Amino acid sequence: MSTGLCARDTSMDPPLRLSQPPQDIETDDGRIRNQEASAKIRDAWIYKQIRTRQEEFTQYKEARILCGTWNVNAKKADIEGVQLSLEHWLGHGVQCDIVAVGFQEIVDLNAVNVAVDNKSLKTSQYWVERIRGTLGADFMMVAEKHLVGLLVCVFVKRVHMQRVKYVHVDSVGVGVMGIAGNKGGVSVRLQFYDSTLCIICSHLAAHRENVVGRNADYANILNKTRFDIGLEAVQEVIRSGSLHQWATGTSSVGVLDHDHVFWIGDLNYRIDESIKIEDCLYRAVKGDIQPLIVMDQLNIERARGRVFQGFEEGNITFKPTYKYQPYTDDYDTRPEKKLRAPAWCDRILWSSQNPSHMKQLDYSCCSSLKISDHKPVMSTFVAVIKDIVQAKRDAIHQEIIKVIDKYENQSMPIVRLDKLMLDFGEVRYDSKLTLPITITNTGQVLAQFRFVPKLDEVEICKRWIKVSPAYGMLIPGEVTTLEISITLDNATARALNAGEGILNDILVLRLENGRDFYITINGTYARSCFGMSLDELVMYSVPVRTVPLDPAKRLELGIGNSPASLCIPKELWRIVDAIYGRGLQERDLFSVPGLEKEVREIRECLDTGAPFGPFNIHSMTETLVSFLAGLSTPVIPPTLFPTLEVDNTNIVAWSRKLLEELPPISYNVFIYMMSFFREVLLYKDANRVTAAKLARICCECMVLGFSFKTSNEETKNSITRRAGMQIIMDNFITTDSI
Repeated sequence: MSTGLCARDTSMDPPLRLSQPPQDIETDDGRIRNQEASAKIRDAWIYKQIRTRQEEFTQYKEARILCGTWNVNAKKADIEGVQLSLEHWLGHGVQCDIVAVGFQEIVDLNAVNVAVDNKSLKTSQYWVERIRGTLGADFMMVAEKHLVGLLVCVFVKRVHMQRVKYVHVDSVGVGVMGIAGNKGGVSVRLQFYDSTLCIICSHLAAHRENVVGRNADYANILNKTRFDIGLEAVQEVIRSGSLHQWATGTSSVGVLDHDHVFWIGDLNYRIDESIKIEDCLYRAVKGDIQPLIVMDQLNIERARGRVFQGFEEGNITFKPTYKYQPYTDDYDTRPEKKLRAPAWCDRILWSSQNPSHMKQLDYSCCSSLKISDHKPVMSTFVAVIKDIVQAKRDAIHQEIIKVIDKYENQSMPIVRLDKLMLDFGEVRYDSKLTLPITITNTGQVLAQFRFVPKLDEVEICKRWIKVSPAYGMLIPGEVTTLEISITLDNATARALNAGEGILNDILVLRLENGRDFYITINGTYARSCFGMSLDELVMYSVPVRTVPLDPAKRLELGIGNSPASLCIPKELWRIVDAIYGRGLQERDLFSVPGLEKEVREIRECLDTGAPFGPFNIHSMTETLVSFLAGLSTPVIPPTLFPTLEVDNTNIVAWSRKLLEELPPISYNVFIYMMSFFREVLLYKDANRVTAAKLARICCECMVLGFSFKTSNEETKNSITRRAGMQIIMDNFITTDSI
């Protein structure tokens, strides 16, 4: 859906778009020229200047926005012909400028509805009319989008409709087989005055234990939601001072390319399993919600940086919105129903490019609507909206063009770099280092520069290097700083440990119509046990940091000559022993994240052999899990995944098969960890750890490994096999003997 309301003057030159990669042309005098790239860099510099001066041509207004979300459990707000009022939920929307409402489960999520989706249109129209009746004639609906049980609709006050344009919708299914619409997201984006807004309504994966599935659903919806708004809309955003939305060189934008984003819906995050269902019910009924909020899965995952990065959520002061007995205010404890822990499944989050431009006024739920097992949630915001003064903007644009005109069509550009070699020194695992290079235009003409790939290569640098900015333009005398960063993540560490590379590269900085500069990047890998294989770790009785990467040097020093000098890696023994010695009774063991600084220090102790300090036990457990997950090959190879569904009739056979086929070192580590987790379970009353939680941890760090955590895609077959492996892990942990 699209609308062209309130068309405005577009006489300003639009930025040049590259329909395909720019082509370098060598001139007769041997210089490299690329007119298309040059024009793009020129325009990028113009809009960078406009962005720095946007306060000179921008007025700001305040807009009140109401967001609401409700999982209606396939019910309608009519009981025996009597319509329930939405007034208590959305009635105060009449005082707002924009009202955005999301629904989940507007129809039953059965196989027929998911496959055919033939009831959603009629049901969505029903709910739209109910909202329209609540808001009254002063509001117009600008867009709605539905997908099976999902519906999002956006209403705007009529007085603003002439300033609404470029309205688009999208939907992403992430349900069955990763594409079906029983789970997913529907979204609306629009330009309101000269600010861009995006509203996403989503329904994520269910079940208390499926945190990984919810995180993956979020990432899929975020990455796959795109709006092809057209070049005119993109150019208008750029002229308003939002350069970042043009850098991709396309006519489409993603979720985070907007000034304000609201993410609403049944996100399905629950209370962590370490709190028993009965305890959750007791505290929810009593209104003692603070201990539950601390163990809320969404809060935990956001704190760990795994989901909704850059989003904010207001303080929760209301009781969990799920699971109620329909038509009551009581949590559902009926004996014929499966007992479920109350949870804040229904949430409203937001993200603004300028955080000071968004203020939340309230965040609450509506207890008077009782037809569903969920309670509706609503929140009111005051957003700062841009309103461009076009005459002032055009005048500033002309000023900038005159500055460029002053220097164009002259002789060859000359720049000076303060250094052509960057030595990052020792680079440690999971670290990011940045060094600057100062570039100065010492000539008399404009200097346009960009990093280009080396001969026969596609990328401008190796994957562990990032350059910013990758291109730019300097007027005579102008100085800017290039930032070169290197990041040593798990994938890079594994490659270095396997001898598949070293920390050096050469970057080519091309001066348009001028010379090339060659920048040498060097670093020394401070070797770490993280990202190594079990087979190699057991070869070394000395700290890994002292073990050379070069096999010839190891041979010369007599290190690792025997096939295996240890039964299990010493690093694993050290950290398990530390937890065993003083942490088995720690409350919320394996649930609370560690301290980032301490995790780095523990990792350094493991790599250098230094003694542990008085580290927090949660930092120890986080390091243990990341060590196992970061192995170059999981403890349990994927070839040993069960190929059939695991149940009580075959679990013994599958468990025996696993033990028989494990490689020797993996067998030792597996037995060692099972024994440790059994010890942990002996203190479950104190540490609040359950066998199911330990089984899931085993599955995530010893079976799936780091590569699974960085992937957002899972097939139905892999989910079944992972579930079977988790059952096997539970069996090993809870049986008397292996």
